[in-house]
Amino acid sequence: MARYQIIIAYDGTHFQGFQRQGSSRTVQAEVEAALRSLGWQDESILYAGRTDSGVHAMGQVIAFDLDWRHNPQQLLKALNASLPEDVAARSVQVVRNHFHPRYHALARQYLYRLYCEEERDPLRERYMWRVWPEVQAELLHQAANRLLGEHDFAAFGSPLRPGGSTIRRVYRAEWQQTAKKEWTFRITANAFLYRMVRRLVFLQVRVGQQQLSLEQFEAALQIPQPLLPGLAKPNGLYLEWVQYEENDLKSEGLIKTLSVSGEEDCG
Repeated sequence: MARYQIIIAYDGTHFQGFQRQGSSRTVQAEVEAALRSLGWQDESILYAGRTDSGVHAMGQVIAFDLDWRHNPQQLLKALNASLPEDVAARSVQVVRNHFHPRYHALARQYLYRLYCEEERDPLRERYMWRVWPEVQAELLHQAANRLLGEHDFAAFGSPLRPGGSTIRRVYRAEWQQTAKKEWTFRITANAFLYRMVRRLVFLQVRVGQQQLSLEQFEAALQIPQPLLPGLAKPNGLYLEWVQYEENDLKSEGLIKTLSVSGEEDCG
């Protein structure tokens, strides 16, 4: 019996989120069904965080115990043969027996994609948020720069547990114009509040459209206060990667946990 860590990617369009919930189609339920066909018998896989309905992932991390008598690469191929087309295992490795993809995460990075057009574009709207009026580049960059460092993000998300901490540390927050009228936003932090990324994107877009002042946005980071209601659409959000200490991925190593990581809920 060994514990395996697998990085998975999925198109969240036709999923009711990651976490198993009743008879709804979820990523967790599909992965667990595929694992059972390989002899896995536990009740639940471990995972780095939950994503909402419609949210995608390039680097979701799961872990499970399995008595597998072949090499890890064969496990990867066997799992992919049993998964549906909108979920794929990207890599596999054996990790220490007590590794937990959520509690041992040091940082997570999300990517958000949007484009600015007045009329719909069905080929882009599946994976991007269409916004109009167009955003102003300098205002987006200034808003993102305000996010760096440690802040109380109570105005931008909520903890999973009543009374849980809303303080998070952001290591990276930047907008990049990838094509004419197309933008990507990347944000890296030690952990995220529930729907924090979509809320941050929504409000930065409103700053970029001059519907919310940069001063109001910054003030809510210093002292939590009500802002414009709303969230960016889920289809533009991707969990890009999760970072761990090297020792946490070895079969033997020191355990290092971050207290805020236990409250992670993706996006």
